[in-house]
Amino acid sequence: MSVPVALPAALAYGIADFAGGLAARRTSVLTVTVTVQLIGLLTLAPAVLLVPGTSSVAALGLGAMAGIGGAGGLLLYLRGLAVGPMGVVAPLSAVVGAGLPLLTGMLAGERPGPVTLLALVVALAAILLAGAGSTRGSVGRSGVLLGLAAGVGFGLFFVALDATPADSGLWPLLAGRLTSTFLLAALVLAPRGGGLTDRLRGVRRSGTLIALSGVFDTAANVGFLLATRLGDLGVSAVVVSLYPVVVVLLARLVLRERLTAVQLTSAGLALGASALLAAGG
Repeated sequence: MSVPVALPAALAYGIADFAGGLAARRTSVLTVTVTVQLIGLLTLAPAVLLVPGTSSVAALGLGAMAGIGGAGGLLLYLRGLAVGPMGVVAPLSAVVGAGLPLLTGMLAGERPGPVTLLALVVALAAILLAGAGSTRGSVGRSGVLLGLAAGVGFGLFFVALDATPADSGLWPLLAGRLTSTFLLAALVLAPRGGGLTDRLRGVRRSGTLIALSGVFDTAANVGFLLATRLGDLGVSAVVVSLYPVVVVLLARLVLRERLTAVQLTSAGLALGASALLAAGG
C-alpha cells in the first residue's frame, strides 16, 4: 500500500540529488546544503498546516534526531556527488540507506525473505567493486567513502522518522528541517576562509539548481513519511532507495558521465540490489 507513494518520492529524491550535486560542483558544498535546507523549510512550513497532525515532545524530538542524521547524510552525499562519479556514489548511498532500516526491522523480529538476502549479497559485491574500481585515485576513493557514510545518515533519518507518532502529521519533518537548517547555518556563518559575500555570490550562480533541489527534497521527505504511515518501514525505505536510477540516468543524459567497466558493474549491482530490496519488501 505504501509503494504508490514511495515511488514518486524516489523520483523526487533523484531529481533533488542530481540538482544539488550539480550545484555542489559549482559552489561550496556547505553553502549549497544549508540553502537547500532553508528552501525546503520555507516549502514545508505551509504544508504542515494542510496535513492533520498533533505536535508532541516525541514527534519533535524524534524529528530533530532525523534532521541531524538527514543533514549529515546530505552534506556528505553532495560532497560525494561533487568529487566522485554520480553513477557510483548515488547507488552506494542508497544501498546503505536501505540496509539500516532493514537491519532495524530484523532486530525488532522481522525475518528477511530469500529475495532480500540475495539483495544484501549483491549490495556487498557492489560496495567491494566500487572500492576496487576507485583505487586509481584518491578522489574516486573519497567519493565512495562519502557515499557510504551518507547512506548511514540517510538510514538514521529513515529509522528516526518512522519512529515518530502516527498522529503527528508533518510536525516531525518541520522539527527536523528546523534543526538541520540551524546547525548548518551555524557552520556556514562560522569564521573561516571566504566571506559571506562570496558564499551568497555562489548561491546566485547556482540558484535555480539549489531551489529545485530544496523543493523536490522536501516533497520526497513528505512522500516517504506518508509511505511509512501506510506501510512498513523496510518496504518504504527500499522503494525510496531506488532514487539512484534517476541520478544515474540524469548524469548520463545531462553530463555524459562515463564510468569505468568496474564502476559500471558496481553501479549496476547497486541498482539491482535496490530493486531486489523493493521486490523482497
